[in-house]
Amino acid sequence: MTEQHHALLRMPERLFTELAGGGGSAEAVAFLERGERARRLLLLRTLLDHLDVLSTPLTPAAEAWRVLKRAAEKSPEPVERLLLAPATGGWISHMLRRMHGTATGPPLWAEAGHLCALALSASLYVGMETALDVLLTSGRLPLPGLGMLQLDGAKGGLAVGRATTAAGELTVTGPGAATGTVRVTCRPSTVALGKRVSAGRTAVRRDPSGWLPLRTLSLAGPEDSTSVTVVLEDLDPYRDLDDHQPPSRLDEDEAQEWQRLVGEAARILAWPGVPGPGRVDPAMIRSIVPFGRTSVSPPPPPFVQVSASSGDSFGGMLVVRPASPLALAETLVHELQHSKLAALLHLFPLLDDDRAERYYAPWRTDPRHLTGLLHGSYAFTGVAGFWRDRLAEAPHAGAADQAGYHFALRRLQSRLAVRTLLVGGRLTEQGRALVTGLTRTLDGWLREPVPKAALSRARTVAVLHRTEWRLRNILPDAHLAHPSGPASVRPDRTPWPDIRTHAFATSPAAPHTADEYLAAGDPAAALARYTDALAADPAEPHALSGWIVARAALEPGRVARRMLARPELLKPLPSR
Repeated sequence: MTEQHHALLRMPERLFTELAGGGGSAEAVAFLERGERARRLLLLRTLLDHLDVLSTPLTPAAEAWRVLKRAAEKSPEPVERLLLAPATGGWISHMLRRMHGTATGPPLWAEAGHLCALALSASLYVGMETALDVLLTSGRLPLPGLGMLQLDGAKGGLAVGRATTAAGELTVTGPGAATGTVRVTCRPSTVALGKRVSAGRTAVRRDPSGWLPLRTLSLAGPEDSTSVTVVLEDLDPYRDLDDHQPPSRLDEDEAQEWQRLVGEAARILAWPGVPGPGRVDPAMIRSIVPFGRTSVSPPPPPFVQVSASSGDSFGGMLVVRPASPLALAETLVHELQHSKLAALLHLFPLLDDDRAERYYAPWRTDPRHLTGLLHGSYAFTGVAGFWRDRLAEAPHAGAADQAGYHFALRRLQSRLAVRTLLVGGRLTEQGRALVTGLTRTLDGWLREPVPKAALSRARTVAVLHRTEWRLRNILPDAHLAHPSGPASVRPDRTPWPDIRTHAFATSPAAPHTADEYLAAGDPAAALARYTDALAADPAEPHALSGWIVARAALEPGRVARRMLARPELLKPLPSR
């Protein structure tokens, strides 16, 4: 946390070029991290100015900051890791939103007390003596980067406790549930988070003192004797990208499943050779926040249903655990691409976005604004690169078919999105350079061979998605009134499930449904079944989009092209 006065960040052109193509070497990612460090410290300075005037029963922010600075002077590296941790970035940004009235949470003084917890963690990391008044929530004291202390018999709700550290030992005293006080002394383990360390595991079971250690995952490094330590975050109150969340400790079996899956996903990503889109160093992952489950039952789905990341939390991600290491590896690539682009957006103005949600994003069911379209383009270019590598190393025809489908679909979708960005006229000079770099990558990939059946399914499902999206989201009458203007989205649109993207990933051996016949390359059989479905509801978008695509496949030409371009204008609706 050493100060850097008047240190300008100037990204070398070669590093920008690497990142603009969708990839990025370790040097390029390290530069992004330097930018995130500078931004984090600027935001923290702004936050401290607000907290200096906040009335609090805890140790004042200025004193907690002095403790942090003393710890950084004694040992800078562990304190830097604390301040640059994803959850710390989430806390800082959440607090600034609270100061501006755009976020809510517990009492402001209580959330501001997280700075005292950071100062305590820093003191423990460097073996420094300190004493702070800290927030206890029903006897819980989360310590960033270390774990959580639970004082049994403590008073419920919010309370003020006294915490002291000396030579790596922590003592906390707080009010009891009935009368008097409760007191706990423990010695938290200060593991080297985010660093390459000797391979090994950290005990995570609660010890008799009431201490819950931080969960960590050990991932394979470039050499067999080393590993990368990644946080499996289930305790930090600011792990959820924005809002304050209580701790949600994973079951031991669930934590072991995460270790197995993430370890196998890291091995999948261990691609030799030069860095490129879809290839990531596990050391870039700072933390994984499990979402939606604390035990291994019920069994998870084969693909990731939910994942998210935030520009405030570089290197962190929230993920619903899937059953497949391959699906998790794809998600790690996806979310790390978002982290890289968010860091670039913090360094450069890339586009002029009015935030109007009217653009088609081929991987979404709702209209998006330009920033969302740019994020999706960057993320799915990385995903396309991930599947390109899987296709290159496919051990058999079935694996090649699956990888080829995903590669063909994501390269096509991403290329469609970057075209929208390029022709929209709202990119800055740096934004156009970045999107041009993505275009160059994708255009090269579009010329690469893919198994024929996989390519056919990918092209079909891409057209299906766009057709159904327009049927569900675009107002036909507005376009008729202003044919040269932008499409107007429906105000009454509702969420809808995109079931086809995953359903078309494999070719059905014995098709039964209309979608299955279309995936199997039999549009005539599909058309008959879509027609039957439309007899009951002629405007049902899923069946109608399938009918349009199947008919266009059977009767290609100008009419088919017009129907696919503006499916919402189709009148009259098909009938027998």
